Amino acid sequence: MPFLKDENVIVLDFLPSGHATGKREPIAQVIGKKYFSLLEVVIRKGITVKNGDVLYVGKDKREKVDHIKRRISVKDLTSFARSELEFVIEKIVTEDEQRFVDFFNKSVPISTRMHQIELLPGFGKKHMFDILEERKKSPFKNFEDIRNRVKLLPDPKKSIIKRILEELEDENIKHRIFVAGPSRR
Repeated sequence: MPFLKDENVIVLDFLPSGHATGKREPIAQVIGKKYFSLLEVVIRKGITVKNGDVLYVGKDKREKVDHIKRRISVKDLTSFARSELEFVIEKIVTEDEQRFVDFFNKSVPISTRMHQIELLPGFGKKHMFDILEERKKSPFKNFEDIRNRVKLLPDPKKSIIKRILEELEDENIKHRIFVAGPSRR
């Protein structure tokens, strides 16, 4: 499987002088908008970024980012970046709601005994069967539609956010749905 790379990232924390130990260069700790990759990027000289800024880190010319320094894990984040993480993930999920609703419309079995839906916190076999029945009738339109059509369902948006956080925090998690693989060390 090819290595999944984000093209746009959101700034979690900006360190204008870098880390206390190491080279003195402006560093931003960022999270990818599509694959939730955690990265440290070096910001070009003379450029300032602030938390919440969206930066381009793709293959084409980068205006604000000089280079990607390294992939990082949650434990490498500054305490401020860690405190911002859940809010930024919630913002990504809210802004790209259709992508996450499509997960409910298109999810598939992982094995003969487990379905992708069951990987979401609070979702069991009963919820999974109810979701599969409802999506046969018509695709879900948004999170509210899912909640209205499937009775006693945990909040689908909060469950997705929790799952993304679990995938980020546990580098050895068996099944990944939303997050690119762990950092290579």
